[in-house]
Amino acid sequence: MTILQSTQHGVLTLTLQRPEKKNALSSVMYQALTAALQQAEQDPDVRVVVLRGQPDCFCSGNDLADFVAAGALNAEHPTVMFLHALSHFQKPVVAAVAGLAIGIGTTALLHCDLVYAAPGCRFQLPFTALGLCPEAASSLLLPKLVGYQKAAQYLLLGEAFDTNEAHRMGLVNDVVAAEELFAYAEQKALKLAALPSEAVIQSKKLLRAPQQQLVQQVLHQELAVFEHLLHTDACQQALTQFFARNKG
Repeated sequence: MTILQSTQHGVLTLTLQRPEKKNALSSVMYQALTAALQQAEQDPDVRVVVLRGQPDCFCSGNDLADFVAAGALNAEHPTVMFLHALSHFQKPVVAAVAGLAIGIGTTALLHCDLVYAAPGCRFQLPFTALGLCPEAASSLLLPKLVGYQKAAQYLLLGEAFDTNEAHRMGLVNDVVAAEELFAYAEQKALKLAALPSEAVIQSKKLLRAPQQQLVQQVLHQELAVFEHLLHTDACQQALTQFFARNKG
């Protein structure tokens, strides 16, 4: 099982469980996450979702070989299905981040409602180095969060940033000692789960309503450009070099 699920007191915890690949997301993992979110949406006993990895790694991004093999970025692509499920999810999502948060390991956080992180995390959006462009509507959501110049630093240059910077710019709500991180995130999730469910859902809807349509529009635009760039020589060369560095 690469996605572990447990439910307690109205909180569904989804744990990325592929430590040998630093929790790089495969098609199977995307499908499991999407199915879990879709089921949670319909289950009145689930009031909050917690997304987490291991104490030393949240998510190192896409499993690129698996991602390329999954075919065209259409509505049936596992990654696309997950992005839609997460960006449309009506109930609160709490993320607990430790270690690496690369690529979608960072952009997915832009769709979470509360994010808690251990000290020493490494956040990075290395899309341009791979000949690619932002995804998950990050070209819209990150500038809104941190301002254009900072967003350009992270999305164009692909420079990494740490937990303290993520906290300063508002991506992370609180910095929590590593040994307390998961318990702290669970405590916040339980606090949300104890509140009147309809009030929480409607409040999240109101918070996101002003830009929800634009988020979906940008998400589609990014996917179209991403699909185009995947077939360029620059991207193919970058992927070849990446696979050579990471073979075995």
